[in-house]
Amino acid sequence: MTTEDFAAVCAADGELRLAVRHWTGGLRLGMGDQWTGFTAADGEITAGVPEPGQGVITITGPEEVWAPLLAPVPPRFAQISVLTAGSNAPLQRGLTDPLLWWQYLPAVKRAVELLRAPGAAEAPAVAESGPVPRHDSPIGRYVHLELDGCDHRVYYEEAGSGIPMLLQHTAGANSLQFRHLFEAPEITDRFRLIAYDLPCHGKSVPPTGQRWWEREYRLEGGFLRQVPRALAQALDLERPAFMGCSVGGLLALDLALRHATEFRAVVALEGALHIPGSREAFLGFWHPQVSNHAKAALMEELCSPTSPLPYVKEVSQVYASGWPPSFWGDLYYYLTDFDIRDRAGEIDAGRVAVHIMNGEHDFSGTVEAGLEAHQAIAGSTHTVMKDVGHFPMQENPAAFISYLLPVLDEIEARPH
Repeated sequence: MTTEDFAAVCAADGELRLAVRHWTGGLRLGMGDQWTGFTAADGEITAGVPEPGQGVITITGPEEVWAPLLAPVPPRFAQISVLTAGSNAPLQRGLTDPLLWWQYLPAVKRAVELLRAPGAAEAPAVAESGPVPRHDSPIGRYVHLELDGCDHRVYYEEAGSGIPMLLQHTAGANSLQFRHLFEAPEITDRFRLIAYDLPCHGKSVPPTGQRWWEREYRLEGGFLRQVPRALAQALDLERPAFMGCSVGGLLALDLALRHATEFRAVVALEGALHIPGSREAFLGFWHPQVSNHAKAALMEELCSPTSPLPYVKEVSQVYASGWPPSFWGDLYYYLTDFDIRDRAGEIDAGRVAVHIMNGEHDFSGTVEAGLEAHQAIAGSTHTVMKDVGHFPMQENPAAFISYLLPVLDEIEARPH
């Protein structure tokens, strides 16, 4: 594709036109000895590779590094955010301003997608159908819980009957992520699913008894562990099962370690003993000059390239609509507070069943991290979910349910 053709394709793409709004500068992509890119003037794209300077994002690297990124279906960990992360990254950002990078990450991501070979396979579409109007299965309610001595109004929704199972969403998101499970009778005929929004997430508004707006929100393990326990007590649940993803996946193992007598089983989606990294690397997650669009774009990169596109976009919409400090604050637990590497051997899987499941395309809670946790926790199980990323229950529910059902069978068959 010539530079002129690339600029024309970019200018014609609706998603990219939205992502480059107000951008003056442009994109320089160096692939070996070849250069391509486009110039931007207040969001208008024109042909021409801009010179380095203010407002210009530059990414360079050898052709062999670019090749998998531009494949019709990129292989595992071939994402622009992964390949440009760190000073020794395979692709280099040059002198690109870090703030500019975060502001226009959605544009960079989409531009790279448009560079893929003609005929590149787009993730399959889905269409939900049925008579209208119709109701989905879950019923939502609010319950007041005492957490750290404060009255919190917490939203939850539920459907199904049988073994109660609490569902914890990912960092910065809400219980909408589990909506597809509520519509799966092969699950709800046997399990009472209860998905809740953490305080300050989704419909769980911050408490009126605190001046929360005067301090930085930060999710700590001591507070987080209270939420499912208090909810289980309020709903009179006797040793429920617990399933969480990402932050919730770490919480699953945390509960198994510290509160084994209160849960019959935990399912850790994208679970690990520890997630390496620093919150400071995520400048754009709570910067007043970066929109929630940047977080959404990065979350899309955590999905599998084969997941249905509407569901991948649903993942990003959930993140784009969240309270800006929530994701940044949740990362405190995810990256800083949680670390059970020295205590994982204390988990008694004979008392609380432990199931760890990791998507092959997740570059955060990786398959390798899940396997490490499995090996450290005697009696646990581990499942590698092919063609799935960091958000299995939302990005590809059909594939996820096929992996989940054998785990649920084990939970159901296990003596209470």
